[in-house]
Amino acid sequence: MQGVSRHRVLAAAGGGIQLELAPTTNSPLAIDVAESTEMRIQRLILENPVIIFSKSSCCMCHAMKRLLTTIGVHPTVIELDDDEIAALTVADKGGGSSGGGGAPAVFIGGTRVGGLESLVGLHLSNQLVPRLVEVGALKG
Repeated sequence: MQGVSRHRVLAAAGGGIQLELAPTTNSPLAIDVAESTEMRIQRLILENPVIIFSKSSCCMCHAMKRLLTTIGVHPTVIELDDDEIAALTVADKGGGSSGGGGAPAVFIGGTRVGGLESLVGLHLSNQLVPRLVEVGALKG
């Protein structure tokens, strides 16, 4: 990933802003080339209160995002390549309440919830909102 290292106001074209991109490690989503895929996934799980790992254009991931957004939570969403899906299972050493390995997978507070079915199950049993409040993703 890249971050904005500096910017300057452009006098021409209505005074827009020109952004210059440079590698940075300040972002929690930054990629350290020395970091393995499993370690990067584990780090992202621990650093984000609600994170969804998905395949590109996954309709179940879209439904998970909609449910969480409707509640008032804006999850971090990471799209994984096919070769990275296996790393998701390896990085999730602690397992979780449900759902096997693979994507889509949602993690709340560092714990795997599972896929869409598990997330909806938590919501219908009135356990989702208290869990989101507990991890600080939602104000109580």
